[in-house]
Amino acid sequence: MEGRAFVALLSISSLIVLAENTDHKNAIEIYSLHVDSTVTSRFAHTVITSRLVNKVNESQEAVFEVELPKTAFITNFSMSIDGETYPGTIKEKASAQEQYDIAVSHGQSAGLVKTTGRKLEQFHVSVNVASDSKVTFELIYEELLKRQLGKYELLFKVRPKQLVKHFQIDVHIFEPQGINFLETDSTFMTNELTEALTKVQNETKAHILFKPTIAQQKKSPELEETLLDGDFIIRYDVKRSVSAGDLQIVNGYFVHYFAPSEMPTFPKNVIFVVDQSGSMSGRKIEQTRDALLKILEDLRPEDHFSLITFNSLVTEWKNTLLQATGQNVESAKRYVKTIMARGGTDINKALLTAANTLDKANYAEILQTHSISMIILLTDGQPTVGVQDVEIIQQNIQKAIKGKYVLYCLGFGFDVSYKFLEKMALDNGGIARRIYEDSDSDLQLQGFYQEVATPILKDIEIQYPENSILELTQNSFKLFFDGSEIVVAGKIDNELDVLPVEIQAQSHTRNLIFKEEANVREKEKVFQHQKYIFGNFIERLWAYLTIQQLLEKSISAQEEQQKNLQVARALELSLKYSFVTPLTSMVVTKPDDQQKLQLANKPTESDNEKSRFTGFSGNKRSKSPKKKVLSYRRHHDESMLRSDEYFGVALARDYSQRVPKIAGQRAILFEMTEQSPDIFRTVQTPQLLTNEYPHFLLQLPRQNDVICLNTDGQPQVSINLISDPDKGISVTGKLGRNRNTFVQFEITYLDPHVQLHVSKEGIVLSYGGHATKLPWTKSASSTIQGLKIAVEKERSLTVSASDIITIKIAFVKSPNRFLGLYFMDTDHFSDKASGLLGQFYFDTRLESNPGASQREDERVLSVHGQKHRVTRQYKKDYRLESATGTISCWSLRITP
Repeated sequence: MEGRAFVALLSISSLIVLAENTDHKNAIEIYSLHVDSTVTSRFAHTVITSRLVNKVNESQEAVFEVELPKTAFITNFSMSIDGETYPGTIKEKASAQEQYDIAVSHGQSAGLVKTTGRKLEQFHVSVNVASDSKVTFELIYEELLKRQLGKYELLFKVRPKQLVKHFQIDVHIFEPQGINFLETDSTFMTNELTEALTKVQNETKAHILFKPTIAQQKKSPELEETLLDGDFIIRYDVKRSVSAGDLQIVNGYFVHYFAPSEMPTFPKNVIFVVDQSGSMSGRKIEQTRDALLKILEDLRPEDHFSLITFNSLVTEWKNTLLQATGQNVESAKRYVKTIMARGGTDINKALLTAANTLDKANYAEILQTHSISMIILLTDGQPTVGVQDVEIIQQNIQKAIKGKYVLYCLGFGFDVSYKFLEKMALDNGGIARRIYEDSDSDLQLQGFYQEVATPILKDIEIQYPENSILELTQNSFKLFFDGSEIVVAGKIDNELDVLPVEIQAQSHTRNLIFKEEANVREKEKVFQHQKYIFGNFIERLWAYLTIQQLLEKSISAQEEQQKNLQVARALELSLKYSFVTPLTSMVVTKPDDQQKLQLANKPTESDNEKSRFTGFSGNKRSKSPKKKVLSYRRHHDESMLRSDEYFGVALARDYSQRVPKIAGQRAILFEMTEQSPDIFRTVQTPQLLTNEYPHFLLQLPRQNDVICLNTDGQPQVSINLISDPDKGISVTGKLGRNRNTFVQFEITYLDPHVQLHVSKEGIVLSYGGHATKLPWTKSASSTIQGLKIAVEKERSLTVSASDIITIKIAFVKSPNRFLGLYFMDTDHFSDKASGLLGQFYFDTRLESNPGASQREDERVLSVHGQKHRVTRQYKKDYRLESATGTISCWSLRITP
């Protein structure tokens, strides 16, 4: 019988190695683990090599996991078992996925090997190791180190949980500009381990070697436990003497680094737009207040600022920007201390208010002529009040800002759509950043502000000979912040002997021009005969930078054709230079007698927002007939569920159909205890994955909670959804044949007497004995005695009037056409509302689960005293235009 208890977890940069065995202590021994990292002119090339041996008389499963920086691209992976090598191959993602799906359909249920952690991404592969056999894993990745707050940083996260005979972290740094300072730091270093660390440094080179012996790794001589548990960090910066930056050239490619310093800081005009909706309650709003209090203290006296808070309403601290005097800052701090979380989320109005406030301040000439204006948005959820279509919000904000101000978007947690925030920020010259829900969330907020607090240049244009430089990366930049760095790369014409560069920029006090010339042949000599050089590293740096910028541009591209060209070029470069990017996957092959295929994909930040259920690995089954088994594992932030893409879209398509195919394997479990029928009449058949739309999304009145409701109705049978005699409204609906989605709705108003028949084919409006057909293929609008009916082409129907509920029906085309019903201004329902949905709009509240240990993802929904058990899940949001948009909601299935 095979042993399955061993796990080897490797995560360096960062790197962790974990070895556990419940049946055989250290049955598989990690006898060698080397991390070799070469940093040449900020471009890091890291090779992780782990060698293991199975010491027992039965085969064991080894799981190899490497955490690497989100900014890194994997370039190669291989494993060797008893001398036979199994390489990874990089393919276009669609092609790799097709190959993977075929393998799954043949019963090889290998999981997709990717996930995203808080700061790192995780590469994961497993293999069975026979008795006395040896296996070697090798993973290679590359990244361009980013300068932040005046330094570059390499993070090595070390946690072996096993003593390793040959353990070392070996880092070589070569910076032709010269190394200005170098330091190492660690969270686990002791006096004994300090002796295993050596640093050698000269003008341009540094060598850091951490090579502890077995004795130095031990917590104590008597215990076989390791001290290596934490972070190992290398920080450094380079010397800068030339005002126009530094040019470096290798084999026809150049990279140009530009990072001026000791310049006056622009005064800032900053408006903080802060979400105070109900979902921000508790620790999130406390940390936001703490961070704002610190940030306000960091404002410079010449800065101007204001605060806008929003939920269902938008509130301005002041109706203009005020100078950051001591008195004004103290007044703002008093206001911040009063911020409380409640209500909905009107992002559109809040940002329009901020842009309008800046416009008014400019018109009144309150702000300094040479200053930088920015809006910093912090939100934790989807728009639920006012304009809720994210594309319309993005368009509205771009029209309002008109390139005059910079917008930074901070998404707090995982209920927010990162894609929505990212595009909105990029459209307006800024960036998006996720703030992770953790004990240091306030420090994350402060850290972001510090990065943008000191603009010293704006409107930077870097010019090179137009006919002599090919395929140049981005060379114009809106702002430059002190402590950061601009990087430009390109290909040089073979006939060019001298590379001139001219930089034009504006500082706070004057317009600047920097000029420099680089002798191509002399520059190339710098890198000749250097053992630190890995191949054509500047060419690879250029490809790395180009791919990242093309992917970023594709997000904010206005034309589909332009976006397609950018994506196609990024894919071409990804394949040519063997980078695992969001457009490619690495296919990992394995021995014939094992699961033969696994995929390594490049996650994006928005992947975090999907449900995060893991795959299966073992043979343990639930023994209790009283339990329902759901696959679940906590990771980093324990309130988050893992992305279904971590273990493959094939599994995500239909969990119930996949379970029989993986019989005999162990699921990582959480268990849901059945409750007695008299407590819950709800039919609970939880759907695990986000790869589905709910039948209905219900926004509870005067609450920020959303219910994702599914019903067990019969197809083509009319279901009473809403009946409110006081408001004179009724809505019925019909499920499609497969009962997965609704395909028809009937909306009836008593005054005026209007009826709307809505189907996938279009809308039929009946009034005064006449019927009018409104197709989905055209936009149209009409008003009948104050009742406004508007069709947005191929997107939605909206029916609204003053003092009554607004009804919206989304026309969803992917994957199959269906209709999504939702209501706005739900506090307008009367207490006479009834029906499948109507019952939820009064006397409804979420409560703790009585008589049970309360999990964060479980509640009891009380509806007129009737109890329903609900769990927090991530579902597709049919209110959003994007087919991948998700929402965190309380999931419930009910019988009509």
